[in-house]
Amino acid sequence: MIRGRLKAALDALFAQGVEEEVWTSAAAGRYAVELPKHEGMGDFATNFALVVAGAEKKKPRDLAALVVERLLGERELIARCEVAGPGFINITINPEVWRGLVPAIVTAGSAFGRSQVGGGRKVMVEFVSANPTGPLSVGHGRQAILGDSIARLLEATGHNVFREYYFNDAGRQMRVLGESTRARYLELLGQPAQFPEDGYQGEYIVDIAREIVAEHGDGLKDHQDVEPFKAKAQDYIFKDISATLARLGIVFDNYFNEHSLYEDGHIDDVVAILRDKGYVYEKDNAVWFKTTAFGHEQDRVIIKSSGEPTYRLPDIAYHREKFRRDFDWLIDIFGSDHIATVPDVLAGVKALGYDPDKVTVVLHQFVTLTRDGKTVKMSTRKANFVTVDELVDEVGVDAVRFFFMMRKADSQMEFDLALATRESQDNPVYYVQYAYARLCSILRQAAEKGARADLGHCALLTEPEELGLLKTLSTFPAAVESAALELAPHKIIFALMELAGQWHSYYNKHKVVGDDPALTAARLSLIEALKVALYNGLTMVGLSAPERM
Repeated sequence: MIRGRLKAALDALFAQGVEEEVWTSAAAGRYAVELPKHEGMGDFATNFALVVAGAEKKKPRDLAALVVERLLGERELIARCEVAGPGFINITINPEVWRGLVPAIVTAGSAFGRSQVGGGRKVMVEFVSANPTGPLSVGHGRQAILGDSIARLLEATGHNVFREYYFNDAGRQMRVLGESTRARYLELLGQPAQFPEDGYQGEYIVDIAREIVAEHGDGLKDHQDVEPFKAKAQDYIFKDISATLARLGIVFDNYFNEHSLYEDGHIDDVVAILRDKGYVYEKDNAVWFKTTAFGHEQDRVIIKSSGEPTYRLPDIAYHREKFRRDFDWLIDIFGSDHIATVPDVLAGVKALGYDPDKVTVVLHQFVTLTRDGKTVKMSTRKANFVTVDELVDEVGVDAVRFFFMMRKADSQMEFDLALATRESQDNPVYYVQYAYARLCSILRQAAEKGARADLGHCALLTEPEELGLLKTLSTFPAAVESAALELAPHKIIFALMELAGQWHSYYNKHKVVGDDPALTAARLSLIEALKVALYNGLTMVGLSAPERM
């Protein structure tokens, strides 16, 4: 907002200097407007003079003095300019400009922070894609929240977003699932059964087997084909996964079935194309992909000697199908255990003639549950790992979503269960949501007393804390844009926490509804603007904005 206006003023000044031959266009687009590193150095700082002087072989401070003289002509926007250090320019914005944000934000309402920077760009976000072999674990939960919040932020910035879940319903793990279910079914019937050595141990497998008994009795006891057991287990588990995702407020536009890659001949077609291009060869009865042709240290097996594809091959084929659907940007959200396979898949994409630079992979680290600093292994009836449902049962949907967004994706995540359930300002999600609820409470109380916001009185917002809140509000649109384009939802969480912190401090120091009706109207207007920003920020990343707590 204000930063953009200042940058536009500098751009106009630069263009004028080029026209007047004060300097050439060599430094075009290379200077920046930043927040100062220390208080007392103005509202913004620019390296304009340093960059231009470097390009023109001039003295930076002399050029900075000329720029300051010209900038001071922008009196509606700029109150003060000073040359600092080797040639930086510190700029103080006219307070009236900050106060003018209040009516602009209140008028914008739900549009505040949203933009069209994405320009309608078609983006596919693939996330979760958990094998339908068990309930969603907390690791998958982090990925689900990360993917969903990224998709929401991209939509808020004018991207055309398509959410997809890659349904891994083929391969060895599904066969093992069927064998595990069949063994439990036979056990329930009192029949001898050999449980697979690497079978799925969770109690949920017994639950599935019970349903099969209820539906078929002992009619499948002599059935050697695991297909009906696999099909039942897959259906049961996927319904469970879908229910968990719905509980988190997550929906998908499409579920892409892995088995379709085999049934529709895509796997064979990809191998044939790679072979024709000289990127596939046979060795040790296996089929290898020549990844060394793309700078990798060693080639990779894509079809084992048993004839079974490795997971790299269907992943390459799946990405080809993504490209065939004409998306401008493909975003994959994976666990960090995929770090070794991602380069191979991107090499496959390139070998097939597609641009791997259109693929962005976000790798997230794992989650450790703690309580008061100690690792927690929550008991579970459903599986031998902690499920998302169990976590939601304990701390609630908002806490799960908020905590999973608090850290960068590539940072280890320690989820403090005790903190997440605490109703105090130590709990960050409570801290932010309570800030919003407090704003709503003040507006209700003011209305009961007949007090109303009046945007015409914003000139009375002169306290340093009020200007501080306005300056923070001005950074919100840029924070949304940055969080979206950098696929970094944690930036929104940080922005919300900063705004909430400033608001709580302001509330503790200043009375909003007081004896001066005009000042009350001005401060209620500020509260309306804060309410817009907090509501938009919370809902943009799928969090609720409770009006009472």
